[in-house]
Amino acid sequence: MRRPVDGEDRWGRRVASPWWRGAMALLAGALPALAFPAPSLWWWAYVALVPWLLLMRSAPTGRRAVLDGWLGGAGFLLAVHHWLMPSLHVFIVFLALLLGLLWVPWGWLTHRLLHGRPGSGRVAAALVVLPSAWLMAELVRSWQYLGGPWGLLGASQWQVAPALRLASVGGVWLLGFLLVMVNVAVAVLIAVARARTVALAGLTACGAVAAGAWAWVPQAKEPGTARIAVVQPGVIPGPGPRFERSAELTRQLAGRHVDLVVWGESSVAQDLTTHPEVRGRLAALSRTVGADLLVNVDARRSDMPGIYKSSVLIGPNGPTGQRYDKMRLVPFGEYIPARPLLGWATSVGKAAGEDRHRGTKPVVMTLPDSLRIGPLVCFESAFPDMSRNLVRDGARVLVVQSSTSTFQQSWAPEQHASLAALRSAETWRPMVHATLTGESAVFGPRGEPVGPRMPTDASAATVYTVPLGQGTSPYVRIGPWPVYGAMAALAVFCAAEGGRALRRRTDRPSDQGPDRSSDQRTDQPTPGRP
Repeated sequence: MRRPVDGEDRWGRRVASPWWRGAMALLAGALPALAFPAPSLWWWAYVALVPWLLLMRSAPTGRRAVLDGWLGGAGFLLAVHHWLMPSLHVFIVFLALLLGLLWVPWGWLTHRLLHGRPGSGRVAAALVVLPSAWLMAELVRSWQYLGGPWGLLGASQWQVAPALRLASVGGVWLLGFLLVMVNVAVAVLIAVARARTVALAGLTACGAVAAGAWAWVPQAKEPGTARIAVVQPGVIPGPGPRFERSAELTRQLAGRHVDLVVWGESSVAQDLTTHPEVRGRLAALSRTVGADLLVNVDARRSDMPGIYKSSVLIGPNGPTGQRYDKMRLVPFGEYIPARPLLGWATSVGKAAGEDRHRGTKPVVMTLPDSLRIGPLVCFESAFPDMSRNLVRDGARVLVVQSSTSTFQQSWAPEQHASLAALRSAETWRPMVHATLTGESAVFGPRGEPVGPRMPTDASAATVYTVPLGQGTSPYVRIGPWPVYGAMAALAVFCAAEGGRALRRRTDRPSDQGPDRSSDQRTDQPTPGRP
């Protein structure tokens, strides 16, 4: 038996140390963040989970693998959301540790299926069960009250054409499942020599799915175009100067034959009902341009208690009566969950001092030329179901009004803009992503970029000729079927494990020792005998 050299022995001691393992788990979990914008190393997503998987596989016990899964999940969330640190400070660490618990089952299952010298059957199960467990973690954290679906692994493929075609079939969920499956197969190729054939079969299956989608899945039809202008005022302090700059840029659109002008989130800071002068100015801008304006009002309502963020359509005579109130608010940014319990977050960061109020239903708006648009506000573009529901309700163009000015010098503006490509590909509808300070972008019904992006240092109004999508994508028609498939796979696995445990218990010898009932009967005295 070969003795380990000093370097190997030192590495072995470090891996055995709980503190070193914890640090490695945090780092391994953070690695996938490089696949997202701004680095946008989309290819990295195909191997980014491998170090984390190998670490959990090598854990001495299932309990240690659970801890590695938890710390890795916390590291992933910290890395993907690191731009929140200036706003939430130490509270972001608390949130990451809390949500990192969602990867505990993934850690345990990795150890259960890949630890030691697993056979082909366990590896084949791992290729399905581990992606399914990952999807469950993503599904739970996608709940709006837990932070929403920002940083789903599949979203890293927003600029890969074959991946976008797959998104039209199963949404970002299908992309995430396949990415984790590839990572598991690569980890098996590295660490489990006896099951490499199964791993290669898994990689071949993933390639076949991608090739099949590229060859046979239909694409969105583009029967026409719409001219939509995006107004990005840039970094201007104060709502008043920002409004004036937006109005100035909008007037420059006169004579350019646009169908719609879109302003960013919180572009109007006064309630239009109680401020007729603002209402009148917006109507005059609509007449000057010859098109409706979609503005976003962030103000206290006069007809309802509280502050709302609302997309309001303005025509030449003022508000058209079509209004959408933001339904899904940013935790801590726009409200404090369980404020009596977590209200202290306002003392350690820039958390919301007053909760915004929620809208109650999605709205599809109709322009004068009968073009139907589906508005979303900022954070809502991260939710696949919201875009899907708007398209099912008849929207032909999706419009997102956003503001990431708080995170101007971070990865957040690019990450947010990239989500529009996924939503477009999923729904076969173009998406206009309009922001106050960049990045503003437009994507066509196949997820392809339309025209130039407006970077964070731009202050301009840009007109885009937007191709209109037609037809119903498989994802819009069927829904998130990969999630349901993952649930079914986990249910089958749990049933099989339960059945196996029951059989082991049944086959185990009785703890009561051998049955002595016959001997006891023999020892009993026979009647009539001493």
